[in-house]
This record gives sequence, C-alpha cells and structure tokens, in this order.
Amino acid sequence: MTLSVYVGEALARYGFGQGHPFGPDRMGAFWQRARDLGLDRKVRTGTPVQASRDDLLRFHTPDYVLRVEAQSRTGSGYLDYGDTPAFPGVYEAAATVVGTVLAAIDEIMAGTTDQAFVPIAGLHHARRDVAAGFCVFNDCGVAIEYLRGRYGLARVAYVDIDAHHGDGVFYAFEDDPQLVFADLHEDGRFLYPGSGAAEETGKGPARGTKLNIPLPPRAGDAEFRAAWPAVERLLAKYPPDFILLQCGADSLADDPITHLRYSAESHRYAAMRLKKLAGEYCAGRLLALGGGGYNRENLARAWTAVVEALLDTKQNLSHHSA
Repeated sequence: MTLSVYVGEALARYGFGQGHPFGPDRMGAFWQRARDLGLDRKVRTGTPVQASRDDLLRFHTPDYVLRVEAQSRTGSGYLDYGDTPAFPGVYEAAATVVGTVLAAIDEIMAGTTDQAFVPIAGLHHARRDVAAGFCVFNDCGVAIEYLRGRYGLARVAYVDIDAHHGDGVFYAFEDDPQLVFADLHEDGRFLYPGSGAAEETGKGPARGTKLNIPLPPRAGDAEFRAAWPAVERLLAKYPPDFILLQCGADSLADDPITHLRYSAESHRYAAMRLKKLAGEYCAGRLLALGGGGYNRENLARAWTAVVEALLDTKQNLSHHSA
C-alpha cells in the first residue's frame, strides 16, 4: 500500500499571518514531527498544485471567485463577516489548497497511490458564495463535485471529525442523496458555527443520508468511540465509491478555541477504520484532509497518527489495543 502526503511552501502559504490561529506555520509543525518519526521515508511526497478557475467553479459561484481575486490583489478587507481576512495572494494560496486536493484525487483514481493526505486542506466552512471560519475556498465541496464530474462516481462519503461542524459541506449537499455525510463535532450550542444538530439528517430525497453527532464540551476518546459505530452503520447502508476524511485536530484537548478533549488516538482510530471500510467498499480510495487544529503540538500528533494508520492498519490495531 502506498500513501502520498502533499507538502510544500505553496501549500503552507495558506494562513492568515503569524499570531493568527490559522497561521502559515501549521504545515511545518506537522511535517517536522513526521520527519522526526521517519514517516517522510515511508510515504510518497506530492507537490502542491494550483486549481484552475474552472475547477473552483465546480462548487463556487463566479461572482465569489471574482471577489476573492479582487481582494487578493489589494490584500484588504474580509472575505466573510470578520473571521477570514484577505491578504495579498490569498486567491493563489486558497486555489493551491483546492488544486492539491484534486491532484491527490487524480493520483488515487489513476492507481498511482492507494491513499493520500493533504495537511492544509479540509476547509469545510466556506459556502458556495462566501468565505467563512478561516475557509476561503471549500476544497471538500470542490472535491465532491470533481469526483462526480471528472470521474463519474455515483456516491461519495464525507466523514468529518473536526471539532467544528462541516456546515459548508452539509448545507451545500443537504438535499443530495448521493453525498453520504457523517460529522462528529462539538455541540453547536457551545461552538461555531452553531449548526449540526442530531435532527439534521438531510432534506427531501436525502433524508437519512446525513448523520450529525454533536458531542458535549469536554467529550474525550471514550465518547468518540461510543459514537463512532453510527458512522460505520451509515456507510454500510450507503456504500461509497470514495471516502473523504476531514481530520481536523482542533478536537484534541487543549486546543485554544474549542472544548473537546480527544487524544490523537481518536484520529488514529478513525483513519484506521475508514481505511478498512475503503478497502471493503471502494477499492481503498480514501483521501484525508487536515482541517482545523490550532495547538501546533496537537495537530502534529493527530495528523502523524492519521498517516501512521493509513500506512499500516495491522500495526495500528495492535498499537491501539496496547
């Protein structure tokens, strides 16, 4: 089994300045730990790629893409209502997140690699027509449309373990029965964006294809493991052709802006289980996206745990039970 991990300065550039929770140092924190563990010698390293305008338009509206381009030139103002500031080159940086995710999909679909991980990705809050929550372009949404449009896949599963609800993905596909959506997150009564109630299960023909599991503040590994079987039941009911995992590390204890208390073992477990299910349902096709995480040590631990799990399922079964 081969795993591709995408790193590079062009991808690291997506960030809002030193001192901002989503700073440009996040990828370096992950990759340094990966190198310390020797993981860089076990994976294929992929090169960041900038998405074309046409690919951005698979999900986003033309007016919004033009707006990001314009504010990217001036580097001024906000792209939403106060969370997501423009900066010079924000268009190129955000388009590189999207393009790198699409390059990873191409590698998986071509059989060049079995699975892939893109650490600076999983920007799940952006809507089709506006930025939100540090997310300029929604690479998850573009990826779903790309898998359908470019490769003709019928059913995609999106699994999100970030502390924040993946609202930009959920509401874009709320009435779409071919997007299987499972999201474990901190209860929206206590955390941005305030959505993702258990009653939100999809609309119209999509009712029942969406799973939201809000967890209380301070929920840890035990609560995560207790909730997880519902994810597997959903995927068994609606077997996917491709699995996307948004593995945001802001659900670990001591993140500066959230209140969950997982350890990296929850991320290891999710990746390990989804790798197994991908093997059963969709020829192993699994792409992990880094998502949030604002404590640098936490994101380094969580994301390297994901990489280790994707590299070797058997090893991590024994690791988890040890």
